[in-house]
Amino acid sequence: MNRIVRDSVKLLSANVIAQTVGLLVYPILTRVYSPDDFGLLNLFLSIGGVLTLLGTAEYQYAIVLPEKDADARAVFHVGLIILTLVTILTLISLPFGSQIASLFNAPQLGQWLWLLPLYVLVIGLWTLLNYYYTRYKQFNYISAYQVSSSLTNAATKVGFGYAGFLSGGLIVSSVIGPFVGCITSFAVSWKNGITSIFTLSSHSERKSVAKQYIKFPAFSLPKSLVNVLSGNMPAFLLTPFFGLSELGFFAMAITLAYRPVNMICGSVYQVLYQRVAYLVNQHQSIKHLLSEFISKTMLVTIPCFVGLYFILPWLTQLLLGEGWEMTATIIRLMLFWLAMVLVTTTINFIPDIFGKQHGLLVFEIGYLVARIVGLYIGIAYNDFILAVTLYVAAGFVFMLLELIWFLWIVFRYEKKLS
Repeated sequence: MNRIVRDSVKLLSANVIAQTVGLLVYPILTRVYSPDDFGLLNLFLSIGGVLTLLGTAEYQYAIVLPEKDADARAVFHVGLIILTLVTILTLISLPFGSQIASLFNAPQLGQWLWLLPLYVLVIGLWTLLNYYYTRYKQFNYISAYQVSSSLTNAATKVGFGYAGFLSGGLIVSSVIGPFVGCITSFAVSWKNGITSIFTLSSHSERKSVAKQYIKFPAFSLPKSLVNVLSGNMPAFLLTPFFGLSELGFFAMAITLAYRPVNMICGSVYQVLYQRVAYLVNQHQSIKHLLSEFISKTMLVTIPCFVGLYFILPWLTQLLLGEGWEMTATIIRLMLFWLAMVLVTTTINFIPDIFGKQHGLLVFEIGYLVARIVGLYIGIAYNDFILAVTLYVAAGFVFMLLELIWFLWIVFRYEKKLS
């Protein structure tokens, strides 16, 4: 457990720096950019998120699993080949940019879709590298990416804002930041063996590992695709009916509340995933490790979120300025769901380790359907807050059900050990 805490602290320290930088610039950004600008950014990132997911086909999770380093490298190359193909297909779609923008009733989007291929390529490449570093516990390289990406993203957003580059400044910054982060990570890791991944594995090796870990694209990819669509459904469904401004308020709530929580989950997830996978490979117990994580997480989270509920209106006005009150309302609605995210998302590698990806796919489909129904009820009543409330409530219920299922899988595993 001490090693897990130590490795988690490495990643969390970088996350804290990244999030602190982001929070420090938001009082500037919200006084320069409009809610419409943030709504446009959220719509671009939502589309990019779906394409990036297709770009790796979820093979990044398999990089951690092989016993042989050669197999892990072959998995990396399988993911890289798929990413290249998806990037090329994204390029081919660019002539239809105006039609894509019209689907969302957001004509401003059309002039920035040319950045999508670069965004998909950079984020997809980092996703693969992230898990390659995780396999070898090279968390310093991950931290280098997080900090440099965040600093560059923040600096360019502020710079573009004061230069008057408002309409697409947030989008361009969101591409430049990860690009600089990848370059920085490469520079830090170059002298420590990262060059080995550029030695292309043989066709037979790639074919073998692609077949061995076929469950990731077969089950994890549809599950994650459903999950990403579910998470981005407000951008896809609410924008045509309520406009970019309302989406901007929602996007700011996600930025200030969900994304910091998700980054914490990601840091602990990577460390726990590696440790639990190792223990399972050694046929050792994982019950104590997971129960300790869940109990300590809830012990810290619940009091913090209760206190946060009461200070959110004041805190949001202080941070963002006048005109962003709806963001505080949305974050308040999210708090119970966020507490469940902290626990459930951090350990959602359990189905991957035990080959239960198909079960998680069923949960995610139900999750998506419930969220779509909630959003459409809000649309039918022309009530944006009702739509967000039902969307968040569906998330809480299904994440609770997932957590119960994860614990059942662990219980079955422990029973076999005894």
